[in-house]
Amino acid sequence: MRYAQLRILCMFDLPVMTKKQQQQYRVFRKTLIENGFTMLQYSVYYRIVQNRSAAQKFAPILKKMIPEDGDIRLLYVSEKQFNDMLLLVGRKSKQEQAIGNEKLVII
Repeated sequence: MRYAQLRILCMFDLPVMTKKQQQQYRVFRKTLIENGFTMLQYSVYYRIVQNRSAAQKFAPILKKMIPEDGDIRLLYVSEKQFNDMLLLVGRKSKQEQAIGNEKLVII
């Protein structure tokens, strides 16, 4: 059986109208970053994992940090699907320009 790398996309819309909501947003975002997620664009973060079973460990971790309101979605996509993503408006981030689609970067 062949295991292919996946990317976990975490997409979220969280309210930030009150101080409590802002604090919950910061805690959730910090949890994403601490767990190896990188910002693709505002409210969309991704992380590379080795296979689906490795990807599934992140749902319970993030579920513990879910704010009271808002929407959070996880989507698992293959490397090929991620690389086939079209950028219609704007430009690639500095990180995307420097690293590209490389799985290993030597600094």
